[in-house]
Amino acid sequence: MKKKTERSVRFLFAIMMLESLAANFVHPITPTIIKNLALPDYMFGLAFAGMAFTNFLFSPFWGKLSQFVASRKLLMVSCTGYAIGQMMFCLTGSQAGILAARLVSGMFTGGIGVAALVYILDQSGEESQGRNLVVLAAIQSVGAAFGYLIGGVLGVYTIRGTFYLQSATLFLSGIMFFFLLSDNEGRRFEKVPMRTLAKDANPARAFMDSKLFMTRVFAILFAASLFANLGTYAFDQCFNYYLKDQFGFSSAYNGLLKAVVGFITLAANSTLCMWLIRHTKIRRATSLVLTGCAVCVVGIVCFKELVPFILVCLLLFAFNAVYVPLLQFCVAVEATPENNNLVMGFFNAMKSLGMIGGALVAGFLYGAGAKLPFVFAGVCFLTGAVFLVVKVRRSGSYT
Repeated sequence: MKKKTERSVRFLFAIMMLESLAANFVHPITPTIIKNLALPDYMFGLAFAGMAFTNFLFSPFWGKLSQFVASRKLLMVSCTGYAIGQMMFCLTGSQAGILAARLVSGMFTGGIGVAALVYILDQSGEESQGRNLVVLAAIQSVGAAFGYLIGGVLGVYTIRGTFYLQSATLFLSGIMFFFLLSDNEGRRFEKVPMRTLAKDANPARAFMDSKLFMTRVFAILFAASLFANLGTYAFDQCFNYYLKDQFGFSSAYNGLLKAVVGFITLAANSTLCMWLIRHTKIRRATSLVLTGCAVCVVGIVCFKELVPFILVCLLLFAFNAVYVPLLQFCVAVEATPENNNLVMGFFNAMKSLGMIGGALVAGFLYGAGAKLPFVFAGVCFLTGAVFLVVKVRRSGSYT
């Protein structure tokens, strides 16, 4: 049985790499699309925030749904829905059409994130849980980076072809999830009437169910996650647009930089992150990593020349790659097998809320000053670190 669950986790990792590649094909060409359509600068943040909003709204829904439906089925449905949303993005040429497409995509991307985390927790023993969460985060980061590269290079030649490749790959990923993964280990899925399922799994009810597991520890961890993701997405969204607007980078250069980030992420997760999980108190380590993110932002704001600006940004990407699995692990160790689906659904909702706020603030602040979104990101990273320190001082121990 152990070999079977280990094999299913390896299948999940392989397919998640393919899905992460596809999910990021269009990101490097989005600034070009906005410029070509003569849309306002804030649109880069607004479009991403639209996707993040439905991701936030439906993440607890997907977590609740995980009680009734196997993760492999949720992953198939989510990938298919995401592919449809991206084809809508491809076929529209208006601001309203882009926002509508982003809302549809966000509704289903939340399902991918939640179902993958629930599957990892169900299929992993206590000794392998932390390692598998780190591997999943590394795969998603590396896949995102090389997805940027593929999409950035292809987007120079054909924007529409990039969308076609993305939708086809997402659809293929969904089929592979369904046929190659086994059902969640130790979780029994009972048949329930559709009316009951709709009642128990609607987004509002799913949010209210957070009271079933919410504790002071979870509240502080979720707050730290919210601010960390506000910083991450304010920086990330501004970074892409800043390179296009201030330095005139093409989508190919954006993609190449993200590929470099992929190698940095792989190195950081396979060395520093694994060492921190095995040898340190995780919350303290996470607070220090978030502080490192804030320090990097100071350098980003101060440097005006291209080379030092890029170097400090790459260092920030490394810190960012490390804090993601650390925070996931902090939350996972507080969850139980009975509530991990609800907990990870709410955790993904906090990530999505950070995506919404980070992208929106970055988009609107950029009009007032190109470096202001970076300042906002630094404040958010530091606030997330403070929440973890407050938890430590009040409890007297670290996880």
